[in-house]
Amino acid sequence: MNCELNYKSLAGLVNAAKAEHMPLSALVLRQQAAELELPEEEVYRRMLERYQVMEACIEPGCQPDLRSASGLTGGDAARVRARVESGQTLTGPVLGGALYRALAVSEYNAAMGRIVAAPTAGSCGILPAVLLTLRERGYAQRDCVMSLFTASAVGLVIAENACLAGAQGGCQAECGSAAAMAAAAAVEVAVGTPDALDDAVAIALKSQLGLVCDPVAGLVEIPCIKRNAAGAAIALMAAELALAGVRSRIPADEVITAMKRVGDALPAALKETAEGGLASTPTGRRLQAQVFGKG
Repeated sequence: MNCELNYKSLAGLVNAAKAEHMPLSALVLRQQAAELELPEEEVYRRMLERYQVMEACIEPGCQPDLRSASGLTGGDAARVRARVESGQTLTGPVLGGALYRALAVSEYNAAMGRIVAAPTAGSCGILPAVLLTLRERGYAQRDCVMSLFTASAVGLVIAENACLAGAQGGCQAECGSAAAMAAAAAVEVAVGTPDALDDAVAIALKSQLGLVCDPVAGLVEIPCIKRNAAGAAIALMAAELALAGVRSRIPADEVITAMKRVGDALPAALKETAEGGLASTPTGRRLQAQVFGKG
């Protein structure tokens, strides 16, 4: 059987994976190879290169003296990593490792380092944090790389039915989508079922429904970087629940539709304009003046 893949619904992708008795990533890889007229191994190699860029962000992102051009952010990944490596974390090495990796990639982005937009620069830390932490826990590199095809498929479904841009849908469209993509990838790495993948996506998105985009001084730093850490935690939570058999009462496709409606209803002040939310607090305004001057 050879199912025709499209990215109009996650349910359609889940059903295709079930019909073929294959991981979703394998179906996506097969389709992409056919469309590009390339061998599957070559398409895999290209995805491996993206994974390696993600991996290469961690060490420079964890340097204690790393700072963004604005001076507002940097150095927090190093602090969290040191705490994790001391063995004193409240949450243990898995969640702690995901937190510092999410911060590392996001802070490296703010300092103009080379990152993979996954799906956006503002949410770039979530997917790498989850997958690189799972890799450290002993999961195979090939499985982690393959799961990026599944994550990409989830992102395409969200883009088709809602959006991925904070300026259009708020941070739910950026960090929310990234968390959903990472949750799906984690389920696949852990050899979860296609249905569990759908549940993980739904749970991750529901947990960030309505999240606004309110960057202080209009920069992708505050509160964006710490939201990447939160998104990584949500992704792992969603995957863990789904792998345990916890079902989402609302299917992922309906959650995505709800996200679109919520995003459309958000006022412009809460969609990347730096006119509302945390950006409009007294401290937010002070930091804006500190970076750009009072004008």
